[in-house]
Amino acid sequence: MMSGGDQEPGHYYVGIDVGTGSVRAALVDQRGLLLAFAEQPIKKWEPQFNHHEQSSEDIWAACCLVTKNLREICWDKAGHFFDLPDFLSWKATGVTARSLCSLVCKWTYSAEKGWDDSFWKMIGLEDLIDDTYSKIGNLVLPPGASLGTGLLPEAARELGLPSGIAVAASLIDAHAGGLGVIGADVRGHGLTCEGQPVTSRLAVICGTSSCHMGISKDPIFVPGVWGPYFSAMVPGFWLNEGGQSVTGKLIDHMVQGHPAFPELQAKATARCQSIYAYLNSHLDLIKKAQPVGFLTVDLHVWPDFHGNRSPLADLTLKGMVTGLTLSQDLDDLAILYLATVQAIAFGTRFIIETMEAAGHSLRTLFLCGGLSKNPLFVQMHADITGMPVVLSQEVESVLVGAAILGACASGDFTSVQEAMARMSNVGKVVFPERADKKYYDKKYQVFLRMVEHQKEYSSIMNGS
Repeated sequence: MMSGGDQEPGHYYVGIDVGTGSVRAALVDQRGLLLAFAEQPIKKWEPQFNHHEQSSEDIWAACCLVTKNLREICWDKAGHFFDLPDFLSWKATGVTARSLCSLVCKWTYSAEKGWDDSFWKMIGLEDLIDDTYSKIGNLVLPPGASLGTGLLPEAARELGLPSGIAVAASLIDAHAGGLGVIGADVRGHGLTCEGQPVTSRLAVICGTSSCHMGISKDPIFVPGVWGPYFSAMVPGFWLNEGGQSVTGKLIDHMVQGHPAFPELQAKATARCQSIYAYLNSHLDLIKKAQPVGFLTVDLHVWPDFHGNRSPLADLTLKGMVTGLTLSQDLDDLAILYLATVQAIAFGTRFIIETMEAAGHSLRTLFLCGGLSKNPLFVQMHADITGMPVVLSQEVESVLVGAAILGACASGDFTSVQEAMARMSNVGKVVFPERADKKYYDKKYQVFLRMVEHQKEYSSIMNGS
């Protein structure tokens, strides 16, 4: 342990580096000066040649040890610990209130019961209980609530905005995306959800990974799906959050790893198209008279190349592809791309069915995020789930959701729900091709069978 000596009061930060051989931690001040340092070795095992193992429990224990060592120099000097959205709100307003969204979804806070003393004692951070949890938040506000007297003069100068304008309690980015789409006024679009409560809608925020946001009036516990969290997205409603660990990232991985990818790049560039626009048009070319989705009748993908977040909550699961041939041409790449997109949509269907079995009643998908710009991705989600897909007029739904919070904080709307209905606008509705339902039902049976087979293989290999 090394100390930088006495320091003037200020703000200090802990950086933790988990390396291959050790965990290192440093206490750093606002000038970037390292004030204290601690290091703890990590155990390593080599059960056989070229096979290396480490213990996650040992790594966590090392993280705890080096952090506790640093606490001897300013842990006690720390005034507040913030999640990023709450830090930004504090910088803007000087108010230390926390957003219910951040605390409930990430900090083990209960909207009904508050903080749990036993948890902090169990992990050795019982001093956070002192002064009624002032360091991590004892004033908790719902998203959209106005913070203090608004924007501080200093922050206003830096942002180029008027001092005193309203600043809202924040949301996590994916939750803001859900807020930006799920409350849209759908009148005149021929949707069944027009006459149904907002709880019949599922917001899917799809980019590198995907989040599936469903709300309910009463708490619903769904196996493998996070929550329920009260008022974590829409005030007054319980939130369940499903997810897929890799979606856009998986599509990129499958396409860029194919031998025909250089050819695809060259042809897409020659047409001034994105690679995915080119692939979509190529699929239309090779499908001939059949629906495009039928090109994957012999090719099936299980998409958990980075484990399963929902609804199986199993990080040990791996990706699977069945139906490969020796072909390496552009047709083969396009069909593999299609099968991957379908697998992601089947994953969404799996999450929906699990949520419905637990008590949700979902009828319409509201998509936003980068993948919602891909018409093939959208159509496959409609066809495979059997639900219409609503796309927002504004593509940047996360930003619209954040603006909805500001509108509520300003007092221009009486509730988040009113602001959602006024500020979320429908851009396009994509309906499922009902004639293709039997085909996708069959592929879904294969999809579910694949993960059962994977578990069987694992059981065989790990058995005695």
